[in-house]
Amino acid sequence: MGIELESADVARLREALTGTVYVRGDEGLAAEVACFNPAISHDPDIVVAVASEGDVTEAVRFARDLGLPVRVQSTGHGAEAPIIGGMIVSTRGLDQLSIDAENRLARIGAGVRWAPVIVAAAEHGLAPITGSSTSVGAVGYSLGGGIGPLARRYGFTADWVRGFRVVTADGSVVVADHDTNPELFWALRGGKGGLGVVTEMLLELVALRSLYGGSVFFEGDAIEPALRAWIDWSADLPDEATTSVVLLDVPDMEGPPPPLRGRSVVSVRFAYPGDPVEGERLFAPIRAAAPVYLDFVAEMPATAVASIHNDPEEGGPTWIRGLMLDSFDQDAGDVILELAGPGSGSPFLAAEIRQLGGATARDPEDGTSVGGRDSAYTLSLLAGDPSTFAEAAPARARAIAEALGDRVSAITNVNFAGDLADRAAFEKVWPPAVFDRLEAARSQWDPEKVFAFGPA
Repeated sequence: MGIELESADVARLREALTGTVYVRGDEGLAAEVACFNPAISHDPDIVVAVASEGDVTEAVRFARDLGLPVRVQSTGHGAEAPIIGGMIVSTRGLDQLSIDAENRLARIGAGVRWAPVIVAAAEHGLAPITGSSTSVGAVGYSLGGGIGPLARRYGFTADWVRGFRVVTADGSVVVADHDTNPELFWALRGGKGGLGVVTEMLLELVALRSLYGGSVFFEGDAIEPALRAWIDWSADLPDEATTSVVLLDVPDMEGPPPPLRGRSVVSVRFAYPGDPVEGERLFAPIRAAAPVYLDFVAEMPATAVASIHNDPEEGGPTWIRGLMLDSFDQDAGDVILELAGPGSGSPFLAAEIRQLGGATARDPEDGTSVGGRDSAYTLSLLAGDPSTFAEAAPARARAIAEALGDRVSAITNVNFAGDLADRAAFEKVWPPAVFDRLEAARSQWDPEKVFAFGPA
């Protein structure tokens, strides 16, 4: 249930800000906190659309004084459950971005998406280590770790973060980096929430102008041999190459590319940031595995990294469940084909297996709190028909998890954990020692639990 805010209190907050304040019932509130997934709709007591770091400090102090739990949202891609009551600090207005080419650093505001970072860095022959979708907010994505198309070569995005500016629970602004508040810095690189409001992130860039990558599609009788070839082929790939495979049941409707509409296909995705001749050689066994339906794997500029996964820019109603896996072999392939493949009656639009390992398994020397480094694969299940969200999709996801058995990792990553209100799920997001260290950091920086995160 929400609370009734005193109009005088809200008026004082509005006077103190350069941004905009919305209370329940105000026009514009819903648009400000709209989620990428429209199946999730927030209903907070108050929203502060900040325009500066000073706005964040005022908002946090206001919420603390009134006992309002604070949650943070930028683009809304990470929303897993509706937010009811309390305050949402909307950081999409913190859109500052600058590139220090000499030191290969990007200074990124909390509201900046990956796409402009990619473009700005490319002017200097540099690139950020991003996710598969460039419309996602850079800061929120990185706080959970971040697994992207180049992950096996470069690791989690959090590994490349070099500092933060943070508004803490008492409304103070602090820097967190290797030298200043190093424990907070460690916690923010993978701990996701409950520590403060990040207003700015300093990210190291890599020298990268091009890569060999893209996606190739197989249909019909070619689906099973292509998937089985990927399972064996990916196990022997060098760490420099990153790949995933996805079973797609594409609806016959506007939106998807015409050659894919109404088709069941399997797509192999590939990224190799090295010599394109070597990349082509590495990828050749997939092209030879079965007759190819569509082939978009080639040398590409680093600015085209989003085309590898070709995630939608506009959100639609979705139900998503993620797992991390210790292994994925031909027996696991049997499970996926039987329960999520063509003719299985699967409710899923997509079932994707991403290979990890390589740099994702190695924590950097200065350490991060990223969960899931010991996993070898991820499995993502996505349904798009709202009639399946309550029963069919969850039931099929449970059946897949049960059939995969002990391949499912005991520890996952916060970005794959779903609704963190479930304590059992929340406690599996990090290894026990990391979990305890994070809890200590949250108690130090937010002893009154101003920032709502995890189980109540």
